[in-house]
Amino acid sequence: MRPERGLPCEAEAEERVSRGAMAAGGLSRSERKAAERVRRLREEQQRERLRQVSRILRKAAAERSAEEGRLLAESADLVTELQGRSRRREGLKRRQEEVCDDPEELRGKVRELASAVRNAKYLVVYTGAGISTAASIPDYRGPNGVWTLLQKGRSVSAADLSEAEPTLTHMSITRLHEQKLVQHVVSQNCDGLHLRSGLPRTAISELHGNMYIEVCTSCVPNREYVRVFDVTERTALHRHQTGRTCHKCGTQLRDTIVHFGERGTLGQPLNWEAATEAASRADTILCLGSSLKVLKKYPRLWCMTKPPSRRPKLYIVNLQWTPKDDWAALKLHGKCDDVMRLLMAELGLEIPAYSRWQDPIFSLATPLRAGEEGSHSRKSLCRSREEAPPGDRGGPLSSAPILGGWFGRGCTKRIKRKKVT
Repeated sequence: MRPERGLPCEAEAEERVSRGAMAAGGLSRSERKAAERVRRLREEQQRERLRQVSRILRKAAAERSAEEGRLLAESADLVTELQGRSRRREGLKRRQEEVCDDPEELRGKVRELASAVRNAKYLVVYTGAGISTAASIPDYRGPNGVWTLLQKGRSVSAADLSEAEPTLTHMSITRLHEQKLVQHVVSQNCDGLHLRSGLPRTAISELHGNMYIEVCTSCVPNREYVRVFDVTERTALHRHQTGRTCHKCGTQLRDTIVHFGERGTLGQPLNWEAATEAASRADTILCLGSSLKVLKKYPRLWCMTKPPSRRPKLYIVNLQWTPKDDWAALKLHGKCDDVMRLLMAELGLEIPAYSRWQDPIFSLATPLRAGEEGSHSRKSLCRSREEAPPGDRGGPLSSAPILGGWFGRGCTKRIKRKKVT
């Protein structure tokens, strides 16, 4: 290929402009225009060279002409840059792929995990959206996750959240806590399924809130209202009022959700104090169904002030790469329910079946006052279909996807929208 035409002449023009500027102590308008033309021409030539090199690199080495080989040799810096970009793209793509361990390999890893659970003096479980996918609640960063779809410009749909029930993993964690094998659970999930599985409130830190709980922040201590419906229907990022008022002081109630980009300040159900104490005492941490891309940003959960030899042993169950994989004593590539089923069998523990008749949310819930029945349009939880109020026994109230105010919000907060003129 021929050398780029015009460069020597343009370079001379730029040099003349520069000398003229030095002599005159500044640039005239015509000289500034000439300098701008030179700069734009150079940028366009660099972009064209980049496109040429990129096209050549996509070819197999045997298919490249001698002229193309010379161009690559003359553009060593560009070749290095483009190859680096390609490696980074491939690395990111591999991190998003879901990987499953071979069944025999997974069973072997579960045996190792069971030994760690038995021998742990203080075991803390960190949970993410991956433990609720079996309840038809999508995760966030999986191939069909909320963030993944929204970033691709696709719509997000979900099953009616009032139909979601604690999964095998939720119930297994509750049994492990009953057996004193798990001391505390730290969850990123807002779906309230840990609470509904029977796990005591004191044993849970719901760092990002609970869709069934609204609070009065004017009362001291904050007054909680547990509901049997999703309270986040009207709420969103930086907009937390639910439309109902405190029974005691009349102040507007707010949800407990911590959206992406917000800082959680509520005592409950976030329970940060207990989460921090549990992390400081833990000698073993089991991460289930979390990408850990958010949790890694909370140093208090990882005892980073301790020397590496004194930090808790880390066990991760996730189908995708996580930023903590290199720190893990063991990484299990499998679905949470599959791993927990094997783990409970290895430990010789029965997994309790979920029953709506024993769901704690019904005993914890505060009923709506007279006149508040119309303050929401979400389907309420019922112990049985016969208990559903009239008009609530059929399908969802509308054909639109029923999503909480917390669901799929916050992902587009940095996208600039064009102003309508």
